[in-house]
Amino acid sequence: MSYTVQKLANISGVTVRTLHYYDEVGLLEPSRVKNNGYRFYEEKELLKLQQIMFFRELDFPIVEIKKIMDDPKFDTTAALRDHKKLIEIKKIRLEKLVQTIDKTIKRIQPLQASSGRMTKKETTMKDEELYQSFKEHDKKYAKEAKERWGNTEAYKQSQEKVKKMSKEDMFTMKKNGDELMKEIVANMNKGPESRDVQKLIDRHYNNLRTFYEPNIEMYRGLAQMYVDDPRFTAYFEKYAKGLAVFMRDAMYVYCQNHK
Repeated sequence: MSYTVQKLANISGVTVRTLHYYDEVGLLEPSRVKNNGYRFYEEKELLKLQQIMFFRELDFPIVEIKKIMDDPKFDTTAALRDHKKLIEIKKIRLEKLVQTIDKTIKRIQPLQASSGRMTKKETTMKDEELYQSFKEHDKKYAKEAKERWGNTEAYKQSQEKVKKMSKEDMFTMKKNGDELMKEIVANMNKGPESRDVQKLIDRHYNNLRTFYEPNIEMYRGLAQMYVDDPRFTAYFEKYAKGLAVFMRDAMYVYCQNHK
């Protein structure tokens, strides 16, 4: 059975615009295109789209997905098994967060039922348990950041430069960073690979020289941390929903173009 781009969008939940973008970057091309420009997708493309959706669910950037799936050794069945393992790990984390929510509800119920005061006896959750699920996640990436950057010259340079910054310097830096983020948000609809977005990402890369001399390998690691570390993610999400993932994808494209 063949599907038009609209029908595939309907059954998959992926927007027509996204399917067009996948076609443009060579990630998911239709089985055939008629003279009138209509795209048609068949069994092979449907299964490939499912793979892409699994990768996206696991926060893989578009550039990485294409690289993985273009590899001649790519095995769909093996990939599905890997997806299952990673989703099971994610499931465990989400279950812990759900447990934290349940405990928190039990903790605040006596407060709602009483006159607004809660005694220690009524407390069903220790104070530190409010944040335990998040701390476990944060520690992993804090440790990773320290291991990755803690002993590098760049890390030492950034520490020294920050110490020497005046209040005016800090204000200017924050103002410039805020303006850059707003410009990137204004161009998100063009896609991470667009020329306009890549020019802005180049500014972002060069702005790092305020702290240290960057390199592509480090920049690639920073891109992933924008998504992995909830503190980074929260910063970008203040500007626009999905900006953290968009920044990571755009930075990956930048790294690919400058490797």
